[in-house]
Amino acid sequence: MNAKKSDKIATGVLYTVSGIIVLILAALLLYILVRGVPHISWAFLTEPSKAYQVGGGIGIQLFNSLYLLFITMLISLPISLGAGIYLSEYAPKNWVTDIIRTSIEILSSLPSVVVGLFGFLIFVIQFEYGFSIISGALALTLFNLPLLTRNVEESLRAVHYTQREAGLALGLSRWETVTKVVVPEALPGILTGIILSSGRIFGEAAALIYTAGQSAPALDFTNWNPLSISSPISIFRQAETLAVHIWKVNTEGTMPDGAAVSAGASAVLIIAVLLFNFGARALGKRLHKKMTSA
Repeated sequence: MNAKKSDKIATGVLYTVSGIIVLILAALLLYILVRGVPHISWAFLTEPSKAYQVGGGIGIQLFNSLYLLFITMLISLPISLGAGIYLSEYAPKNWVTDIIRTSIEILSSLPSVVVGLFGFLIFVIQFEYGFSIISGALALTLFNLPLLTRNVEESLRAVHYTQREAGLALGLSRWETVTKVVVPEALPGILTGIILSSGRIFGEAAALIYTAGQSAPALDFTNWNPLSISSPISIFRQAETLAVHIWKVNTEGTMPDGAAVSAGASAVLIIAVLLFNFGARALGKRLHKKMTSA
C-alpha cells in the first residue's frame, strides 16, 4: 500500500469518526429541543415552580442560574486573568512554576461532585455561609479557576514574540506591552475560554447541590436589601439553579407534570448556553477588531 492510499484511508477514517460524533451531538440536541420547546412560554420562563400542582414555571431558577454565573465570574475572572498573565509573562522557569502548572492540571480534572463536597465542608460548614449563592459561587470558582487560568496562559503564549518586541521597541514598559498589545491580541482566545467555563458553570448541578442548596425561596424584586433572604441580589440566600431543578424534578417526582417541566427546562438550558456562546463569539470578534484595528 503506497503512501497516498494510506493517507486517503486515514483521512476517510478521521472524517467518518468526526461525522459520527457530530451526528450524535446534533441528534442529542435535536431530541432535547423537540421535546422541550413546545413547553416553553412566557409564563413558563417567568412564573415560580410548583411542587404538587400542574403549571409551574422556572422563573426563579433561571434568575438564580444567571445571578450565580455573574457572581462566580466576578470572583474567578480577575484571579484567573492575573494568574494567567503572571505564568505567561513574568513567572521564571523553575520547579515552583512547574508545581503550579501541575497543580492546575490536576485541579482541572477534579470531578464536580468532589468540588461540591469540598465546598460543603469548607464554605457551608466551616465558614458558616450555609447553603447560599456565595457558597456555590466560591465552590464553582475552585471548579472554574484551573481551566480559565490555563486558557488565559495558553492564549497569551500563542501571541507571537514579535508583538512583544514591537511594543518594547516603541518605548512601552513591559506591563504596558502586556496590557495594550499582548492581551488585546489574545482576547478572542481568552473569551473562548470564558465561554467554555461559563457554559460549565451554567449547566453545573453536582457541585451546587451541596453548596447553593436545593430550594428556591420566593423573591421580592422590589426588595434591594442585600442582607434580606427574599432579595434577588442577596448572596446569602439559597438558590436552586436550573440544572439542579432539572435533577430535582426527575428524582423527587412531586410534580404531576414533572416530565414536561423537565423537558422545557432542559431546552431552556441548552438554548441559553447556545445563545451565550454565539453572542460572546460575536462580541469577541468586535472587541478584537476595535482594540487591534485589524
